[in-house]
Amino acid sequence: MALAENERIIIPDENGEEHLFEVLFTFDVDQNQQSYIAVVPVEQSADEEQEVFAFRYEEKGNEDDLALFAIETDEEWEIVEEMLNTLMEEEL
Repeated sequence: MALAENERIIIPDENGEEHLFEVLFTFDVDQNQQSYIAVVPVEQSADEEQEVFAFRYEEKGNEDDLALFAIETDEEWEIVEEMLNTLMEEEL
């Protein structure tokens, strides 16, 4: 399943409450052979500075299902931040 920009996904929080997010981009990192997704909450106002959330993800057997994982290491964050900055610059 390839996620498209502007596609919407539902992500539950730690309390099980579901939140709707819009996909900014997905990207693969060759250095660690992982896939990442950057999303923003749909309920944010367009006037607000948008808070971007990033996760490592794996596709599950069901093509509409993803497993999301928190980014935990500084090295992984550096890779993701560099990619996000590059992709955001290209969008402008």
